[in-house]
Amino acid sequence: MTYTLITANRNYSSWSLRPWMLMKGLGLAFEDRLEPFTKPSNYADFRAFSPTGQVPVLQHEGRTIYDSMGIALYLADRQEGVWPKVPDARAWAQCAASEMHSGFSALRNDCTMNVGVRVSPKPMSGALKANVARIRELFEEGLSRFGGPYLAGAEFSAVDAFFAPVAWRVRTYGLDVGKGQAWVDHIIAHPAMQEWEAAALKEEWREVGHEEELRACGEVIADYRVG
Repeated sequence: MTYTLITANRNYSSWSLRPWMLMKGLGLAFEDRLEPFTKPSNYADFRAFSPTGQVPVLQHEGRTIYDSMGIALYLADRQEGVWPKVPDARAWAQCAASEMHSGFSALRNDCTMNVGVRVSPKPMSGALKANVARIRELFEEGLSRFGGPYLAGAEFSAVDAFFAPVAWRVRTYGLDVGKGQAWVDHIIAHPAMQEWEAAALKEEWREVGHEEELRACGEVIADYRVG
């Protein structure tokens, strides 16, 4: 059986982007099933295919694998390239991806993902400044230690997929990540990221809660989405 990956809106769903980008970046074939956010709470609808009522979800051989890290771990048991081969790079990538998965709450709350807009952000809180400084440190460390152009070396891996939503946030809000901007530019230019963006700009769905979160983050100064 082939993989089926269930994700939500390209504009909003940073959690969806992680496994989607991972599978695309590794060249894995999968059925791409989109279940958009259409109401303030999609929990009841999403429970039809997800035990958590959330996306992303991977379906494979009768199994339901949920959570972006759960999906990455599942794929790592079956596919080459999820993590770097070099032990030092592999260890760093796994730590950095785990840090992204469990942390950076200020970035998530104060810089919500919206691919199709540009925002003049409100003044940064101390927590957000600390998050951005740590992201800059991670990006610069990865590029310096492992030589780039990806975060853990010459080859794309899961750590790049886990930080892919941050690349959109860096662009949307004009965040300063220092020399880490080289990685941001490189990952945004990836064909899979370009495909994701093209789909995001074509989306006509507008979910009220996500749009309210966006307005709370700052002033929208450009909107490239249709409609």
